[in-house]
Amino acid sequence: MKKEKPNQDSPEIFNAAALKKIQQARMAQTSAEELVSGILAGEISALSRAITLIESSNPNHFAKANAIINACLPHANKSIRIGITGVPGVGKSTFIEAFGKHLSNQGKKIAVLTIDPSSSISHGSILGDKTRMEELVKDPNVYVRPSASGETLGGVARKTRETIILCEAAGFETIIIETVGVGQSETAVHSMVDFFLLLQITGAGDELQGIKRGIMEVADAIIINKSDGDNIQKTALAKTEMNRALHLFPSKKSGWIPVATTCSAKTNEGIIEIEQMISIFIGQTKNNGSFDSKRAEQNEFWLLETINNQLKQDFFNHPEIQDILEKTKKAVQNNESSPFASAQLLLETYFKNKS
Repeated sequence: MKKEKPNQDSPEIFNAAALKKIQQARMAQTSAEELVSGILAGEISALSRAITLIESSNPNHFAKANAIINACLPHANKSIRIGITGVPGVGKSTFIEAFGKHLSNQGKKIAVLTIDPSSSISHGSILGDKTRMEELVKDPNVYVRPSASGETLGGVARKTRETIILCEAAGFETIIIETVGVGQSETAVHSMVDFFLLLQITGAGDELQGIKRGIMEVADAIIINKSDGDNIQKTALAKTEMNRALHLFPSKKSGWIPVATTCSAKTNEGIIEIEQMISIFIGQTKNNGSFDSKRAEQNEFWLLETINNQLKQDFFNHPEIQDILEKTKKAVQNNESSPFASAQLLLETYFKNKS
């Protein structure tokens, strides 16, 4: 017998709609002070609800979200922030699970956040990682938070940066920020972490061809994953090639010399050594002052980035700009007007109406 599609009165649709209303009602009823109190007490439910407020595009939630962030700020900045990237299929989820479990077994609290500028068409998200990190998501010391799908890179990155503050206030000692692939998101991740780790695999031809120069320049370490079984010899060769390449790049302001090494997230081989390497990096950069100076630079970067994004959004949402923008575009395309003169005219129109 063919199963009928549920109608609008079906339990599935009713429950989904009812659940959304309940969640919205809870957010409205719970004060910023109550959420902050819950976050500082390490309550995951309060943390999740506060992050949902930060991710919300509802203008009514902005003031409440900012109040929570400002209240949590004095309790933040006590974690180690680690960025992890690599091409799809490199084993990021498996590595994060192995690395996270290793830290958790030492009693450390870990938050895993993702930078996922998903397609506005497919609205795909990194939620699949939650199913791949089966053991990690069940660990009471670990909090996994996928980023909102369908967002622009700038929006997701800013919200992830603010989420870090809340996670630190909730007592998480290690924050892992994962980006779903190799691209523009690496710049965003690098601007909010202390240690940037690039995962790589062998078997894709020339090992160095698949890595963009810009990513290698910002990486603090390159980890050749899946170093197990018949792949051990290949990863050892790749490690040698990577280390040679890394020596060609300019030295970092921190004085740290990036290294390439191997690991197997499947067998846990090399996981301890990676933790030790990160500890040495943190100790070295804290001793020479570059750890704090880098975080200060990152704060300044996000100040200016937020201003730029807000001005851009305000400009394109301005009613008068929207009215004349399409006509101006066509004039520029038809060589009836200079792009620069047209841009100046649009900006003058915008600022005249703002004064």
